[in-house]
Amino acid sequence: METERHGQTSGPGAGAPTVQGVLLGSPEIMTTYIAAFEQVAPQFRLALPDAITDPESVTFALAWDPGPEDFRPYPHLCLVSSIAAGVNGILQSPSLPSDVPLMRIAGESQAQMMAGFVTWHVLWHHRRFGDYLNHQRQRHWQRLPKRDAADVRVGLLGAGRMGGAVARSLVALDYDVAIYSRSGRNLPAGVEGFSGEAGLERLAARSDILINLLPLTPQTRGILDAALFARMPQGAALIHVGRGEHLIEADLLAALASGQLAAASLDVFAIEPLPRDHPFWRHEQIVITPHDACDSTPNQVAHEVAEAMQRLDDGLLPASVVDREAGY
Repeated sequence: METERHGQTSGPGAGAPTVQGVLLGSPEIMTTYIAAFEQVAPQFRLALPDAITDPESVTFALAWDPGPEDFRPYPHLCLVSSIAAGVNGILQSPSLPSDVPLMRIAGESQAQMMAGFVTWHVLWHHRRFGDYLNHQRQRHWQRLPKRDAADVRVGLLGAGRMGGAVARSLVALDYDVAIYSRSGRNLPAGVEGFSGEAGLERLAARSDILINLLPLTPQTRGILDAALFARMPQGAALIHVGRGEHLIEADLLAALASGQLAAASLDVFAIEPLPRDHPFWRHEQIVITPHDACDSTPNQVAHEVAEAMQRLDDGLLPASVVDREAGY
C-alpha cells in the first residue's frame, strides 16, 4: 500500500529516494552529507542547488551559513535544519520562511564531545600544564603547587544540553561548579544556579575558571568584556567555546596583560579562519583551536533530520526546534 510523504509517493519497492532536500552553504562542507543520508536515511535525496531540476519538489533544507536569497527558490519547504547546534547564520538569511520549523542538531554524542573538550581545558588551567610546557622548552625541572579540584570554582555560562553535559563531567571530577542561565533552574545535581544581571556578576566573582557556552543573541553579544573580566578573581582563566561575537578581543588582551586573567582557551573567533597576523596566535597565555570543540557527524545529522521529518508527518514539531525569538 502506497502512502503520501510530504507530497511525494513512496511505498514498498519504490526503489528511488522520494523526499527531495537541498544543501545550502559551502559545497566543500555540505556535500559530505549526501553519502550519510544515503546510508542512514535513504528515503531522502540531497543535492546542491545547481543539481535541483524542480525547486518545487524540495521539501527540506540542510543549511549552514546560507546566503540572503538561498531559500527563495523553494516554496514548499516543511523543515529547515542546521548541521550543528548553532543557527545564527540561518536566522540571518532574509529569505528564511517565517512559517517553517527550524531545527538544530542536539544529539547526546555532540554534547559528550563538548564535555570532553572543555574538561581537558579545565584540567589544563587547573594543573598549570601551560607552565609545565614552558618549563620543558627551558629544560627547567620544577614541581608546581597543587590545588584540589574541590577548591577550584568553575563557572559555566549556558545551561543547555552541552552545558549540562560539561557540568556533569566536571562535578564527577569533584570541581565546584555553578551555572548562569536565563532561569537559573533545571540544573544537574550538585550545581548552583545563577540568573539575571546580578547573578552573572556573582557567577563571575566566584569563577576561577569561566566557561562560555552561551548561544549568540542580542543580549549575549559582547558579554565577555572588560567589566566581566574585572569581576572575576585575579589570575582566573577563560574557556571560550560559544560564538566569536561573544568576546571583546581587545578587552581579553588587556585583561591578560594586566594579570587580571592568567590564561584563555579560545575555540571560536569573530573572524574565521583566524587571520594569520592576529595577536592571539603568538600569545603565550592563549590556547587556540580552530572551532573544533565538538561537531555533529554527518550520520548523526541524517538520523536527527529523518526523525524530525517523521515527527512532522505525525503532526509534531521536531524535538530540537528553535525558538526564533530567543535565537536557539
